Amino acid sequence: MRAIVCTKYGPPEVLELREVDKPHPKDNEVLIKNHATTVILGDCELRGFKFPAFGFGFQLLARLGFGIRGPRKKILGQQLAGVVEEVGSEVTLFKPGDEVFASTGFGMGAYAEYKCMSEKGLIVTKPSNLTFEEASTIPLGGTEALHFISKANIQNGQSVLINGAGGSIGTVAVQLAKSKGAAVTAVDSKGKFDMLKSIGADHLVDYKTELFTERGETYDVIFDVVGVTRFSDCVSSLNENGIYLQGNGSVSRGEKSIARKNNMQAMAGTADYSIDRLVELANLHENGTIKAVIDRTYPLDQMVEVHRFVEQGGKKGNVVVTFDHS
Repeated sequence: MRAIVCTKYGPPEVLELREVDKPHPKDNEVLIKNHATTVILGDCELRGFKFPAFGFGFQLLARLGFGIRGPRKKILGQQLAGVVEEVGSEVTLFKPGDEVFASTGFGMGAYAEYKCMSEKGLIVTKPSNLTFEEASTIPLGGTEALHFISKANIQNGQSVLINGAGGSIGTVAVQLAKSKGAAVTAVDSKGKFDMLKSIGADHLVDYKTELFTERGETYDVIFDVVGVTRFSDCVSSLNENGIYLQGNGSVSRGEKSIARKNNMQAMAGTADYSIDRLVELANLHENGTIKAVIDRTYPLDQMVEVHRFVEQGGKKGNVVVTFDHS
């Protein structure tokens, strides 16, 4: 089978299209014929071993975990959509022909034509009204957005600001907040404004020309997807009982204390990746509450170009890579 292999850390050019052995499912595994995957910034950071938000201690631990000179998992990619081709002898949840989407997580392997996963892994039946390309965008950005938006318990009529609204997490967060009846202010670059309007954003802020914290506006919820603010930066932009969500970083004990004194909440943490979350996301896509936002689609053999594009920033929603099995 064809796969994109990464044998060492470095620029996009370290990625190579190779023929590798096709995997065979164990007794408890399913073999998925991959039709689409997505490339996220985290893939690029792992490929280049660049994690700018974390200090030296994390970098050292990450090398021990992911690999010293190159990734231990040579085939990257964390989410996919495809068709179950074969099942192990003990599998009861899936059968050949089932259309599914899945999160491979740190098991990686989505940049390949076939992927084996445990039947009890993060695999869910694909909604019939979604393409494989659309379904491949669901697991990561969707789970992160749903996790944090659920924490905010948004009510009809509230005001919500989403910083970094135009990416894979932000585009889902905008739609979830709108589905709750919120007025949504989306912060991102001007080139994404038309797309953000199309998914429901009520107000738009170009972060390149103004800081949302200096606009004199206040919100019931601020969700910083990209993690470039601190709670202390946003106190004056929150209403009483307001909620600050930090999606790509942390909130210190001191900041939480300041939040309580101001009748506010400041929350961060890690999203809960679970079957229940993926099923909920599948239902939200199936009933039209959320639609997948895809910037562009590439074939597998253009993966180097894909990584260049994603790494430079500015993508609208998701970038999808497809597999030609003809």
